Amino acid sequence: MCRLFALTSRDPVSPMHAINALNVMKEGHDGSGVGLYLSGLGGPFENLKEYPILSGIFTEAGLRRLDGYMADKGLQSKYSLLFTPASEPPVGTPRRGTYASIAYRVPAEWKHLTEDERGQRLVQMRLDLRSSGEEIGDMMVFSFWPDTIMIKEVGDPMEIGEYLQLGREEIHARHILAQGRQNTNYAINLYACHPFFIEGIGTMTNGENTAFVPIMEYLQSRGVTGYSGYQSDSEVFTHIAHYTTRKLGLDIRVYKHVITPMSDDEMAGHQDREFLSNLKKSCRKLIIDGPNCVIGCLPDGTMFMTQDRKKLRPGVVGGNGEAGIYAFSSEICGLNAAIPDRDKSKDFQPMHLDTAIVGPDCREVVQCSQKDPLPLQR
Repeated sequence: MCRLFALTSRDPVSPMHAINALNVMKEGHDGSGVGLYLSGLGGPFENLKEYPILSGIFTEAGLRRLDGYMADKGLQSKYSLLFTPASEPPVGTPRRGTYASIAYRVPAEWKHLTEDERGQRLVQMRLDLRSSGEEIGDMMVFSFWPDTIMIKEVGDPMEIGEYLQLGREEIHARHILAQGRQNTNYAINLYACHPFFIEGIGTMTNGENTAFVPIMEYLQSRGVTGYSGYQSDSEVFTHIAHYTTRKLGLDIRVYKHVITPMSDDEMAGHQDREFLSNLKKSCRKLIIDGPNCVIGCLPDGTMFMTQDRKKLRPGVVGGNGEAGIYAFSSEICGLNAAIPDRDKSKDFQPMHLDTAIVGPDCREVVQCSQKDPLPLQR
């Protein structure tokens, strides 16, 4: 198994807090890699919320080719955060080049585009750069979206954190997803490393999804830019969250009803039974098989945790509302390491019907059950 850890805070914090929590849970993951999703950025990105940020790893030739590509598209670099490690990489970690997060000013004509049209262009550009980089071998692109940075690498999370100096203030963030494992079921590939991301939505998963193929085929049939290039069976969880909230227009609390709907007997007395029954039928190909624990973050900073009905992957949520910080963790020890000063009696471990949600105000854990009335609108 791997281990998951997420932090959400009213003030920007160092990603090393999450890395340290993964290290505390080290007996539960194999130390083969680390992936980070950062949003609600502080530092130099604090005042660049409207500028899409391209995150990835580049050779010198790749950076030059990136400059040419962006110039052809009419985008201009607004701020560049480039890091080329001077030290030797940890054992087992390749020397790759420059880890880059670059904020871009979009062309003036983009102002006339709708939000969906802007989003589709950014997703398509990311996919184009990824495809080109895979062909030539000079770049890997993980995200291209405002207020978002993604970092992925092979190796022990703590060693990678020190190697890439992930404690730098420039990449402090309010919302952090971190996973401590590479995709060791198959060949090592950074595109298979959690978290996964699309249009402001990031998720990561502890488990395996044996229903991957039918779910992937259904998502690919939706005609949505970005539902492609699957290197991990867990990436579909991100796309289902996107499909639920962005395409169906439903609240994240309905996500659980899509991936693990109640049985007909369980929903018989539900006040929204007719809607749930129709949703179950229309989205039946998105029902997951596990075991899985999913942690995710939405564009507004809302963070959530949910599990499938087997409930065979651990997860706990806790924090300090007065201090404005909460954590989502695979194990209590990770939560204890990150937020020792909290009321532990309020820790919440979601069961098979539950979703745990912390809003961007970081005031409390909202506990939602599939038995509750539905908030059908976002």
